[in-house]
Amino acid sequence: MASELPEIPGHILAEIFLRMPAPEDLARTSAACVAFRRLVTDGSFLRRFRRLHAPPLLAFLDLEGFHPAVPPHPSAPAAGALAAAADFTFSFLPSHCEWIVQDVRDGRVLLARDHGKDGRPPVFRELVVCDPLHRRHVMLPSVPDALAKSVEHPAPVVRWPWCEPFLVPLGDDDAATAFNVICVVHHENGLAAFVFSSTTRQWQASVRKGWSDLFSGRSEPAEDSLLEPTTSNSPLDPKFLRRHYAYGCFYWESTMVKRKDLLVLDTRKMEFSIADLPSKGWGTLGVAIVEAGEGKLGMFGMRDLPAGTKPELCYNIRQNKGDSSGQWQMVKKFTLGSGVLHYIKANTERYFLLISSDAPRNVGSSFKLPDLEYFSMDVKKLQLEMVCVKPFGPALSRTRIYADFPPSLLSSPTV
Repeated sequence: MASELPEIPGHILAEIFLRMPAPEDLARTSAACVAFRRLVTDGSFLRRFRRLHAPPLLAFLDLEGFHPAVPPHPSAPAAGALAAAADFTFSFLPSHCEWIVQDVRDGRVLLARDHGKDGRPPVFRELVVCDPLHRRHVMLPSVPDALAKSVEHPAPVVRWPWCEPFLVPLGDDDAATAFNVICVVHHENGLAAFVFSSTTRQWQASVRKGWSDLFSGRSEPAEDSLLEPTTSNSPLDPKFLRRHYAYGCFYWESTMVKRKDLLVLDTRKMEFSIADLPSKGWGTLGVAIVEAGEGKLGMFGMRDLPAGTKPELCYNIRQNKGDSSGQWQMVKKFTLGSGVLHYIKANTERYFLLISSDAPRNVGSSFKLPDLEYFSMDVKKLQLEMVCVKPFGPALSRTRIYADFPPSLLSSPTV
């Protein structure tokens, strides 16, 4: 008689499932039986899967709300399921004020209280971290007065201090419900970072850096540089600030001027520094800092080209070994369409959003603004894919990408 095959142990099944090529395959596996679903929705398994597979881009959020990917984008089915299951109107949040999205990461959304135009808002606003899929939220405690006063300056000041809050990626050993929030304060004399841990539920001062110390030893910047070492104010404008993350570091660049510098915060050492961009030819319509693989930093950006020439999107990688260590090398060019606007709007470690549109046109006696086409680029595929089309509106407002696993895999709340 033929003997029955022995049952495959759970730890071997886990190793098999970890090697599935895409989150969608894992979702189908979870639907096969209760035992498979229990295994692939376990928090420790999902953390391991995240380290091997970047979660797909499902949507983006801006001042107009939540915008899921639509067909033929490969994430459209999962994005539609997310839109149906989650509450991105945030109706479950306290209703005593309006909230503005500050950051999106690991299925969480960080929001800050909107003080509108009534006077000068406080440096540290009310913050809440929420899970729209499970309609759960955590109100963050106020920054202690002793820490808040350390970045305040008596009047008169040329520019008041302002704060940028954002979420930190989960570490390998972090619990699924743990999260950290960093607030970087820009003030007249330099930068200060404060860190909130959901484990301790406390704020701590982490690092300070003066503008003069930050630029010590660097040569005098060109006229179009992002940062000026002689300034006594933050050289980054909060209305146009752009933040990137790759390999444990946050990067900032501005879309206001051509520049050759990046402000860097290394979260492993909690240190601020300045890094160089490729030296010449970059336009003002945004860049995207990404993880190119093997620890190498990648950057997408628009090249400055003569009038009448089709715009080019270029991909550069910074080498980290050998004689070329620290040098950027162009590895690929993409010729874009003839539209008048091509703009890199937001990005994660693996994806970025590109906005494209035609020129406005006259329709009879009225002036018609064009629709905006949103494309995503996966750094692994190096292929532009249409996410959605939406009216012009306030589309150039702050935009955040929502990248996560399909809702069928997210049975446990993140907060």
